[in-house]
Amino acid sequence: MSNSNNIVSAQWLLDAITSPTVKLVDGSWYLPQQNRDAIGEYNKGHIPGAVFYDLDAYSDQSSSLPHTLPSPADFGKTIGQLGISNEDHVIVYDGMGLFSAARIWWMFKTFGHKTVSILDGGMPAWVTAGGATEADAPSPVSVAPYEASFDAERIADWQAVAQMSKTGSSQILDARAADRFAGIVPEPRTGLKSGHIPGSGNLPIPTLIEDGRLKNAAELKTAFEAAGIDLSRPVTTSCGSGVTAAVLSLGLAQLGHTDNKLYDGSWSEWGGLDETADMIETGS
Repeated sequence: MSNSNNIVSAQWLLDAITSPTVKLVDGSWYLPQQNRDAIGEYNKGHIPGAVFYDLDAYSDQSSSLPHTLPSPADFGKTIGQLGISNEDHVIVYDGMGLFSAARIWWMFKTFGHKTVSILDGGMPAWVTAGGATEADAPSPVSVAPYEASFDAERIADWQAVAQMSKTGSSQILDARAADRFAGIVPEPRTGLKSGHIPGSGNLPIPTLIEDGRLKNAAELKTAFEAAGIDLSRPVTTSCGSGVTAAVLSLGLAQLGHTDNKLYDGSWSEWGGLDETADMIETGS
């Protein structure tokens, strides 16, 4: 059964946008090859009242890996400074329709936020529905009290993933493109080996998305099962740097699957570690 609370429509937001407890977050982030400027696009036009969550700046700055989950204290401080409280209904969107918003949705979930949803179809769907945009920065927000409560069950480190790979205690599912998963093409980040975690499956995220929106539950179920996933068993999602893995996590959540983790370091970590150098497979 799907969980509709994870996703809201543009029409729902049109009706609810004036509610003081609905808080909008522009979570746009792009890959270098996409040649898009997330903050520049936000400044040119965003949903009225939306604050910008800078995925790079608000990640763990002490980590050498991209987009690493910040500490609960740092996340709580950032979210509070954005004017969001624990009681607010957070709506996250991005400029692609569905891409980086899923990562920020997952971060809120991992830090215990009770009500967080993704805008179905993101900014493009909002504009198509006739939603207004504003170019000015939102009025200065009042800092809100925010307490992040870390849920360690939602995240996996490389040691845990290595154990899963050896024992099969959790299915590992990789969101990268098939040619990267197979090790046919070099990784876009320099210094990383090519291939995938032994025993992992591959489900590139375009398989789950149509016109910038997550597919329906029946189509999601078919896609996960075609990738070899037994939805009655634990799943750990992975990708290049922990962003698109969250799209897989969102898809699982829509199917009511709760026994899943996200490998935060993903291939940016696994493909560069000495400890995992002999734990890399190639081919499909």
